Amino acid sequence: MLIDQLFKLLESKEEEMIQHRRYLHQHPELSFFEKETSQYLINYYQDRDCEVHSNIGGYGLKVIIDSNKPGKTIALRSDFDALAIQEETGLPFSSLNDGVMHACGHDGHTAYLMVLASCLIELKEKLQGKVVIIHQPAEEVPPGGAIAMIKDGVLEGVDEVYGIHLIAQGQLGAIGYHIGATQSARAKFSIKVQGKGGHGASPHETIDSIVAASALVMNLQTIVSRRNNPTSPLVITVGSFDGKGQSNVIKDSVILEGDVRLFDERVSVLVEKEMRSICQGIENMYGCKVTLNYLRDYPALINNELLTVNAMEAIKKTKIEGVKEIVDTGLMMSSEDFAYYSLERPSCYFYIGAKPQNSDYPHHHPKFDFHEDALMIAAKSVAAVLLSALETKED
Repeated sequence: MLIDQLFKLLESKEEEMIQHRRYLHQHPELSFFEKETSQYLINYYQDRDCEVHSNIGGYGLKVIIDSNKPGKTIALRSDFDALAIQEETGLPFSSLNDGVMHACGHDGHTAYLMVLASCLIELKEKLQGKVVIIHQPAEEVPPGGAIAMIKDGVLEGVDEVYGIHLIAQGQLGAIGYHIGATQSARAKFSIKVQGKGGHGASPHETIDSIVAASALVMNLQTIVSRRNNPTSPLVITVGSFDGKGQSNVIKDSVILEGDVRLFDERVSVLVEKEMRSICQGIENMYGCKVTLNYLRDYPALINNELLTVNAMEAIKKTKIEGVKEIVDTGLMMSSEDFAYYSLERPSCYFYIGAKPQNSDYPHHHPKFDFHEDALMIAAKSVAAVLLSALETKED
């Protein structure tokens, strides 16, 4: 069977997969600046029997594997940007770029898909239809790399899109999924509270921006508890309160920055409306000037029901070594710019447990790492889903 041939070929290249991961981990690049990573990928594919399009949406690559037989066109996507974090793992292949680290697993996403793509190229005469490999930059920083690649035509001719994320706090061998809205949409905001600074001994001659901003922070949470329908998930976080000054000085102005997570775009409209109302109220109450900048970015990630059911069934049916369970993750409040693909084409995005031994650091932590055995589980799981999708007739 083709799946057996593909699995054996993948197994023969497991060490190559790990070496790609470690090279990428040592040479991380920030979102929108992944020039060398992109070139590494271009070099990898240049002598292979496939069609390569570079500089898609910036540093993105679109690799087309054409069986020259009729059938569907299925896209597989991975991301390859890193984060502005100083690595503290102590790994022998730690980042060589100061202040930049693969702290989310994108090095692993890229490595598994490179090797899976190479195996598919070798076996392409036994496939049907086309496979499109999407190597995407800039997932971490809005507006993200997906939307730019889509504008540059990466989804032209594509029928379905699939992707995965390694989850370092998910048990090795666990596959996670959810149907419908799966990862949240998000927005970010900044608020400037302009008061009137002065001496701490004469507060009556000032407008205290810290007092006004503190009231604002507390009132923002009433949007969640008293304005939003409790059946619709919503999180509002004020992550930065820039009020540092001197102990005997009443600060002239304060800047707040925060984050909003939700699943229904109508809720984002509500949040912005209520934020502006609260800002106006703070102005009236404290006599200060409040300026709100509210920006929506990634939409909610929507998993197509039929594709997701079929994908999980394909993994179950294949009985992949190392896969111990397939579980519904439920809603996830983290955001992911794969969501843009899910708005354009039927899509399925699922999760590969990758918890390392003797470590429990979350994504975006300076000591983040994942279990490298998860790379082969990811490759085989996506391979099983892909072959099933190619064999499933279009409606």
